[in-house]
Amino acid sequence: MKAEDNYRHKGLRKKLVQELRDLEICNEEILNAIENVPRHFFLNSSFEQFAYTNKAFPIASGQTISQPQTVAHQTELLNCKSGDKILEIGTGSGYQCAVLCELGMKVYSIERQKELHDIAGPLLVRMGYDPTLYYGDGYKGKEVFAPYDGIIVTCGAPLVPKALLSQLAIGGRLVIPVETGDVQRMLTIDRVGESEFNKKDHGLAAFVPMLEEKARD
Repeated sequence: MKAEDNYRHKGLRKKLVQELRDLEICNEEILNAIENVPRHFFLNSSFEQFAYTNKAFPIASGQTISQPQTVAHQTELLNCKSGDKILEIGTGSGYQCAVLCELGMKVYSIERQKELHDIAGPLLVRMGYDPTLYYGDGYKGKEVFAPYDGIIVTCGAPLVPKALLSQLAIGGRLVIPVETGDVQRMLTIDRVGESEFNKKDHGLAAFVPMLEEKARD
């Protein structure tokens, strides 16, 4: 394992969880998952002392690990439960994936940066999680395992990829930050019929942008 998880780390996670409660993260199962996942395992050792502050930090390949509030908020919006099949677009450090696994979800995750893919996979296995990870273009989804109960996108998209909508189960939900002008908006899109979707805007978001050409159909 990259680092130990000691009483100090666990105490800091308890404080982080209380901070998230104060920020109106209400789902206790999600808060418990965040309290159980050692975030410092996913960070460079130079950032370890800051791992339990509610901030994003740089990781390899010019990407970032999202702030815990964002991870909790997106997971709340996903509105899925243990046993549900989830597709994650953007494995990144693996932290969001670990939280979903901790909640008992069956996670498929795709990462387009080979360096991140190669780091996250072994780390998650050593932590006892069993997601199915892929290196490739996540905006095409993973049709072979569709339909998914939930799809979560962890980078800013210039549009909503049609492939992801088509891979949602009826009753499933896509959570995706989408660029509108100079800002991103956090959207949920529920598939309520074969060709019927309901979209809701949940406010501003701030994510590392995806490569635009990766999203084009």
